[in-house]
Amino acid sequence: MNKEELVSKAKEARKLSYSPYSHFAVGAAILTKDGKVFLGANIENSSYPLCMCAERNAIYNAYLNGYKKEEISALALIADTEEPCSPCGACRQVISELLKEDAPIYMANMKGEIKETNAKELLPFAFSGDDLQ
Repeated sequence: MNKEELVSKAKEARKLSYSPYSHFAVGAAILTKDGKVFLGANIENSSYPLCMCAERNAIYNAYLNGYKKEEISALALIADTEEPCSPCGACRQVISELLKEDAPIYMANMKGEIKETNAKELLPFAFSGDDLQ
């Protein structure tokens, strides 16, 4: 699956967003090495701290289905933004721990623009389990 196809899956996931407060729908898709795709969308709550981002929903979906970082090939996310949508800080922290640091991350917008990065570039000085030793 190429990056455009994975972004298309994230666009499908975006339709599942529950965002009645921000009206900012985000979709995400995780691709595994065996070709499976796991979707995520942002889910809001009137108690804002209880909201969950699309990226984390997709990553957790893959993990709940038995996949680990070594088996994840790529992540795509999309929103209706001027520039390709970038993960928030909380998602960057989760990405830094649960995806390989060089796994491609495709940030996209509804205009068809895609920017490629990876976990190392998104959060270069990430806090990790090693810091807890």
